[in-house]
Amino acid sequence: MEERLNFLSDKQLLAFLHRSKTELSCMELPQAFVSQLRDHDLISTEQHGKITRMKSNEKIRSAVYNVLEFIEDKLPHCIHSFWKCVFKETILNKYPTLRQLHNSLFNGQDFYDCEDALLESRDILRREDIQRIEPEISLQVKKPSLKKRKKMRKTTDDDASDNDDEQPSTSAPVTPQRLIKKPKKVSFSTPLKKGEKGEIWRWKIFKVQLPVTCGDLKGTLNRNRLAQGEKCIMVEKQWYNPTEFERLAGKAKSKSWKKSIHCMDKTLGQLIEDGHLKSNGYKKVKKLLFPPEETVAGSAESEVCSRDGSSSEKHQDGIQSRLTARNIPKVLRVVCGDISGLLHTKRFASGTCGRSIRTSSSWKTPVDFVKEASSQTDISWKKQIMCEGKPLGELIQSRHNNHSLLCICSLCHPDGDDLDSQRNDDECWNCRKEATVGEVMVDCDQCPRSFHQKCHLPHIPDSMLDDGRPWICTPCVWIQTRDLFSELEMEAVMSSSTDHHMLHCQQLLLSLYREDEDHIFTSDPCHLPEYTRVIQTPMWFDEVADKLQSHKYQTVGHFVSDIQLIFRNCASYNRDNPEFLSTGTKLKEHFEKELNTMFKIQQETSESEIILYVPQWEICLATD
Repeated sequence: MEERLNFLSDKQLLAFLHRSKTELSCMELPQAFVSQLRDHDLISTEQHGKITRMKSNEKIRSAVYNVLEFIEDKLPHCIHSFWKCVFKETILNKYPTLRQLHNSLFNGQDFYDCEDALLESRDILRREDIQRIEPEISLQVKKPSLKKRKKMRKTTDDDASDNDDEQPSTSAPVTPQRLIKKPKKVSFSTPLKKGEKGEIWRWKIFKVQLPVTCGDLKGTLNRNRLAQGEKCIMVEKQWYNPTEFERLAGKAKSKSWKKSIHCMDKTLGQLIEDGHLKSNGYKKVKKLLFPPEETVAGSAESEVCSRDGSSSEKHQDGIQSRLTARNIPKVLRVVCGDISGLLHTKRFASGTCGRSIRTSSSWKTPVDFVKEASSQTDISWKKQIMCEGKPLGELIQSRHNNHSLLCICSLCHPDGDDLDSQRNDDECWNCRKEATVGEVMVDCDQCPRSFHQKCHLPHIPDSMLDDGRPWICTPCVWIQTRDLFSELEMEAVMSSSTDHHMLHCQQLLLSLYREDEDHIFTSDPCHLPEYTRVIQTPMWFDEVADKLQSHKYQTVGHFVSDIQLIFRNCASYNRDNPEFLSTGTKLKEHFEKELNTMFKIQQETSESEIILYVPQWEICLATD
């Protein structure tokens, strides 16, 4: 409800109150309505008390009308609060009149179109009231007798019928009616200047919102939400961001919402470029090469793609189905000479199409993968790339029919956006999950990694998504700067401020996230059976990340202490579970190794020295 009212300006809501005061004042038993106004500080307790003590219905209606007039004239800045409080569901259910006004406000488009004209008419009528009063004050004319008034009326009628051009004599008495000007005719035309026909984004009524379309789908665009990078298009009481609105309209293939979404005859991209709209926060949305949900059933589609785009999609789905049916893994380990990589079958199209092999530094096509491994000019990637101890060509021939020469899919004939999507991972480097609909995946401009905004450390704010500058992830920053740090003793590391070693802590925690492939230590474990009975102080990686992000750790020792607490809790809770106990031990060893490596701690330092720099309560817990 409140979001829909935000679409309307104060001017629109005041005009609606102006024409609804009589209906509101005629509601039966308005005590609850008046109490609601009192509770939201729109009227005083004294005003509320006077109305509730009245017994005459006529007096109550008059008092309610006066209260509404008071709000309109004296509290125009509170008009949004007024409608929000009277449109509460409990009040709407009590008063059918309010329910009708609510529906009229949000469904009656004719009211919004003539809003300026209604207010102009109101000003005209007020000016006419003043003009009626002024002649009566300035002209001190005695009232003629009844006989004379009849004669004057007859003369006036005759003059109007027989001789319209004849002017009254200056000596004749002038009545106030002759000085009253006829009110101007109210115009309901659109507030456009000459030559601006159709440019509704210039209308005052569309200052907050604009009607938009994408194909046959219609929606309402909120300008402020678009400028802030939020979900800004409403369709059937549901908010969508531009990409989701484009996908909802079946135009996902256009790959550019700025071109596919229109307002009248202009695209949103043109309105943004011309300065009529502001956009922020949608530039770095990760576009997946394939949908997250893959087809697992068998397919009987033809092996050859036609030049029709729809059959090309069916061809890709058919290949994925046959891969699954033949038990080919989604990821295959491949080697060529001294270089190894991971072949992602859903990205594979041919030797030169589809960057399907992920190395430690980038995504490559099979041909590029062989070029990096050898300097041969005659490249036979089917023979030189080995997979499962056999040439990759044999695996393809026996289990996988690659795309035909006529295929026009995004892998075989990529455009600029497709090539950009192939440079980075489809899944988050931290949580190993792909982006769902509406989620933002941020790509590193220096390596193939991709991250969800909150999976990266530090978290990526919305303000950085559309600033146009290259973005580099923390692992890349660490690789570039790690040689600048010198060796330290354990005592110096544990007692130093986390602000001075924030990059070390962020990279260390990211490496733990990456090592925990099954996400065992990522989230709150208190949901496990009897966990809180066994463990007095629960701790997990997400909690450590939030505390690190909020600068709640004063020293590196406090940060290290919480991570050690995770491993001790694991050992205490899983005493009878050797599988999870072994997993915790391996991750603990990884942590200690990375700690010594990243901080360049002298090797002679033992683990017992680390415990000396954890909080005193942690030492007591360990000894118990």
